[in-house]
Amino acid sequence: MPADNNDKEPAQKSYRTILKQEIIAGLAELKRPASGLFLSSFSAGMDIGFSLILMATMLTSVDGIFSPPITHILISNLYSVGFILVILGRSELFTEHTALAVLPVLDGHAGLLGLGRVWGLVFGGNIAGAGLIALFASWVGPALGIIDPSALEKIAKPLVRHSWWLTLISAILAGWLMGELAWLLAAGRDTISQVFFVWLVTTAIGYIGLHHCIAGTVEVLAGVFTSADLTWLDFSRFIFWTTLGNAIGGSVFVALIKYGHASQAIPEENID
Repeated sequence: MPADNNDKEPAQKSYRTILKQEIIAGLAELKRPASGLFLSSFSAGMDIGFSLILMATMLTSVDGIFSPPITHILISNLYSVGFILVILGRSELFTEHTALAVLPVLDGHAGLLGLGRVWGLVFGGNIAGAGLIALFASWVGPALGIIDPSALEKIAKPLVRHSWWLTLISAILAGWLMGELAWLLAAGRDTISQVFFVWLVTTAIGYIGLHHCIAGTVEVLAGVFTSADLTWLDFSRFIFWTTLGNAIGGSVFVALIKYGHASQAIPEENID
């Protein structure tokens, strides 16, 4: 017997449905044990490093063979691979939580202390994993002959050459896009659409050259490990301004705005 048309799901999820899903997901992370949250974040920091490995391998292979625009397009597409591994693998990435973990706080279901706990654990795990994979890539890549150390330097240098205010603005835009990605993933109905959203947003970040604090940590640290022209001071400046900018972009430009307009259509209800 054919199903009643009234039982069919709508073609698109409503703002109410998406926001409720995001708040529930954020609450789940806020209540997650510290050890599990940190290990998942550490895994994400490691996984995202595959973007750098593929980008540096590609740059080593085609630099000087293809024109710069073609090379840039190829590398920008490879930038998305690590994000696909992280997000579809359900690991924890700081730039997702700048928006996701804020929503339960805005809705009154969590406090700032819990938000700080999640941000600290996720950020710490991400940086630890990113640092380890950067060390691994800077050693194994050249040893295998698949990565020229100069490729790691070429990838890292553009991230640390700008003034602090330009880096901050770039990071805000990247955080904004990553917060939008979290919203799009909640709106997606299947894995294929989610892969497309991750590819679309992160390839855009890579192509424009915006500053992402975790992916950039892998890139800058690999440059520090292989080039005398990049220093720990360069990395310190990079991580401070990009982390601040990503947090502003995700929490202010996405979480506050999305919650502000989507909550208007949501009646008060107990989400617990």
